[in-house]
Amino acid sequence: MMRVTKKLYALLIAGMMAVSLAGCQSTGNSSNHESTQNEQSSKGSTNSSTKSVSSDNIPDFSGNMTVAVDNNNPDFTSKDLTTKSYESYSRLDSEGRCQVAEACVGKDIMPKGKRGAIGMVKPTGWHTAKYDNVDGKYLYNRCHLIAYQLTGENANNKNLITGTRSFNVDGMLPYEEMVGDYVRETGNHVLYRVTPVFDGDDLVAKGVQMEAMSVEDKGEDIKFNVFVYNVQDGVKIDYETGDSEADSSVQVTTENSKASQKYHTNQNSSNNSKNYSSNKNTTAAKTNTKTTASQKIRGNSRSKVYHCPGQRDYDRMGTSKYLVTFKSEKEAKAAGYHKAQR
Repeated sequence: MMRVTKKLYALLIAGMMAVSLAGCQSTGNSSNHESTQNEQSSKGSTNSSTKSVSSDNIPDFSGNMTVAVDNNNPDFTSKDLTTKSYESYSRLDSEGRCQVAEACVGKDIMPKGKRGAIGMVKPTGWHTAKYDNVDGKYLYNRCHLIAYQLTGENANNKNLITGTRSFNVDGMLPYEEMVGDYVRETGNHVLYRVTPVFDGDDLVAKGVQMEAMSVEDKGEDIKFNVFVYNVQDGVKIDYETGDSEADSSVQVTTENSKASQKYHTNQNSSNNSKNYSSNKNTTAAKTNTKTTASQKIRGNSRSKVYHCPGQRDYDRMGTSKYLVTFKSEKEAKAAGYHKAQR
């Protein structure tokens, strides 16, 4: 009888220990998952699934700063589209490098004030290097994955990477302003994702994948998927460390890829690559809104926005398939059009 009782007690204790261990394991997994979710985003959560390029499947840089990915089609589905604005920034990886950042850009989360300082943030691979052939002299910029003009996110170390001046201004900026102008002028939303691509343990990204799709019209107005190379004309970069040296053999074409170039031509909310140093000397033209016989008001029949001579998108609208012309601003307004903000 005593032996039977002892066996029963032993079985009972073993069962209780098994249940306890299972419970601990379940609690631990739940806690880890919750911690990961909390670190994944500083504001909001990533709604869409990510199918991004890697250093293994992007073409080697061949001179063009931008190339189209998947025929310029972003990897968003209809389930991803939402009219609720949000922004999401992934936690840094074990090397301290930024990962994917995503937002549904709407006017309600766009900044209303001027951008503050970001000099206190030192992204991986950061060096202070100067070259005479670089606009502004400094090779590297602190580049926002999601531009400040889109979400107002500024000195966030989960949103800043080390990028060349040309990568920042000639590569990313045209797409950022395309999205920003569209949202500001229409009040609609754009699903937007930027993924930095690092090779192995490199501290400097080879570039970023930029994806966007306008929400309300399911990509009719805004739709692109491009890879922007982190390069600078005349400079050779060691992506592993961020070191650099002058090299005349590195030649960069800063115009956009054919896929995005076609889009830029057709959309009034896009923006060409700019040379900011030369634009400083042409600001007087921006205030000139008088028209001549060859400079009529140019409207976009899709967005119902019109552009005056001297405004930023006036010349580009001349080749748009949505072009309509008016003799005066009064005539454009009478037709239900409103003036472009810039």
